[in-house]
Amino acid sequence: MTRLATSATTLALFATACAPAGAPPTEGREYEVPAGFREYTIEQFLGTTAVFGSSFSPDGSTILVSTDETGILNAYAVPVDGGARRALTNSTTESIRVAGYFPDDERFLYLADRGGDELDHVYVQTPDGEVTDLTPGDGLKAFFAGWADDDRSFFVASNARDNRFFDVFEVAVDGYEQTLLYQNEEGYDVNLISPDKQSLILNRTNNNVDNDLYLYDRATGETTHLTPHEEDASFGAQDFGPDGSLYLTTDQGAEFSYLAKMDLTTGEMETVFQPDWDVWYAYFSEDARYLVIGVNEDARTRIHMLEMPDLQPVALPAMGDLSITSVNISDDESTMAFYVSSATSPGDLYVHEIGAGSEPRRLTSSLNADIDATHLVEAEVVRFESYDGLEIPGVLYKPHEARADNPVPAMVWVHGGPGGQSRVGYNGLIQYLVNHGYAVYAINNRGSSGYGKTFFMADDRKHGDADLDDCVASKDMLIATGWVDPDRIGIMGGSYGGYMTLAALTFRPEEFTVGVDIFGISNWHRTVNNIPPWWESGRRALEREMGEFDDEEFFRAKSPLFHADRIVRPLMVLQGANDPRVLQVESDEIVAAVEANGVPVEYVLFPDEGHGFRKKENQLTGYRQIREFLDQYLLELPGLTPVTQDAASSG
Repeated sequence: MTRLATSATTLALFATACAPAGAPPTEGREYEVPAGFREYTIEQFLGTTAVFGSSFSPDGSTILVSTDETGILNAYAVPVDGGARRALTNSTTESIRVAGYFPDDERFLYLADRGGDELDHVYVQTPDGEVTDLTPGDGLKAFFAGWADDDRSFFVASNARDNRFFDVFEVAVDGYEQTLLYQNEEGYDVNLISPDKQSLILNRTNNNVDNDLYLYDRATGETTHLTPHEEDASFGAQDFGPDGSLYLTTDQGAEFSYLAKMDLTTGEMETVFQPDWDVWYAYFSEDARYLVIGVNEDARTRIHMLEMPDLQPVALPAMGDLSITSVNISDDESTMAFYVSSATSPGDLYVHEIGAGSEPRRLTSSLNADIDATHLVEAEVVRFESYDGLEIPGVLYKPHEARADNPVPAMVWVHGGPGGQSRVGYNGLIQYLVNHGYAVYAINNRGSSGYGKTFFMADDRKHGDADLDDCVASKDMLIATGWVDPDRIGIMGGSYGGYMTLAALTFRPEEFTVGVDIFGISNWHRTVNNIPPWWESGRRALEREMGEFDDEEFFRAKSPLFHADRIVRPLMVLQGANDPRVLQVESDEIVAAVEANGVPVEYVLFPDEGHGFRKKENQLTGYRQIREFLDQYLLELPGLTPVTQDAASSG
């Protein structure tokens, strides 16, 4: 039952307990400064490690992970019975992202690009350290696409033939001989390969809320449309069931995505699991004894594990307030590996014997031992009524010292996307800022995913306007807490959130005191017409979301670059030189334009990063400078540059 990873989706192109609407944030909660509370340096925060991956070795004795404990992601083997992890790679320049062990030996697959350019190659490394690039060549992008059911081969996808489309190859375990499995001439995404490798489930994107699935028969070359429908609906192939049926997620006839299964002979579909939130994903264990389902429940991941064939719930380990994510079940279906995390606890890897009464075993300790977790702050989902009455959710972080007699500055944090979502979980930069006295509200403005398709579509072609005014309206909620200083509220974000920062300072110049733009778009027409070629299958979705790519006048009106004379508040910009999504010129030009206004602007450019800063050395530089910038222009609050009527109405 092979599920293929797919290329980037339009939700991430530029990439919880619930309080009642209208309730005062943190009502009824005590916020006392913990005993011995202290502020931590950025070096201490970056002493925390990121860990991901959970591939069991063939004998089940170790788990393959990637972690950045050396300052950059490398591959490690973590003993299941506890003990120190063992380094398998020692890269000092490129991030190593593990894909998994081989089924019968301790070779493993990993992905790496160059300097954040996102042109990943797929590599195999032997136990003695020999590395083979399975997808050699310049200018191509590739990804690992899963193991065959017989464990004698695996699949990789590559756009080497046509950089717009990904072809799928079967790679032999012995000798790595490659056979073309599917040549992609029509711009489909390949989602699944059947156990007998004779059928493929293809996906065609129609727009950002509508797509179709097809069944391709390799023997006949015929393609069968599986999901004919009239109204907009999304479909996501998840796995093949033990009876040969297709398990898929869909929001057809519903506001949220649910799990269904389809009889591929008759086309009949029945609902399997339908909560009140989006089902994100579902997959079967090796022999289909267990079905694992991930639900996006109000900005938290909730895992449901069901035992086949009667879909009986399996009790997961009790982890208190920690959230269980990323469940992986061993091939013998006796053991599960999973991560647990919270706002104050970064993801740690655990193992647990399924059905056993024993406690799960913790294998990693990611939070820097120098940091007392009680000095960090919990996240609270807070909703407010926006300018037009629409309820807007978000995640609020309150500094321990914030009180009515000690109001603090605040930052409105805008996620990427545009259809992304801020979620409850550990964020080192947010905790660093909150630890130093800044409240943070990670808003999920209209257009965010996770709250139903109506909410998701509410900002289509209204970006930098309808969604921006949600950010402005969130200020009233923050001020109403009584512990946020009304005159010291800034805005920041990365990617699409960086654009929203620039849009706020441009189109609502009086609203925010400062802005921090992390690789944000300043010229939309240039950006949408320079999207990477491997996003070809998602172009229609992006056009439905953003606007027709050739409509220069439409994009010019919403691009901060062409209205930058309105910017009068201090701005900080951070950018990776190798970013393939938001080109460096986007930041170069907005910085030059703001400098021409005589407004304070700081620019931090990383020559060895792309769309996101992976290296800890660069994170240290960037995060420290963000805080120093906020300390200067928000915490100390010098006299603000007055906004004249001419400046507010020009452009």
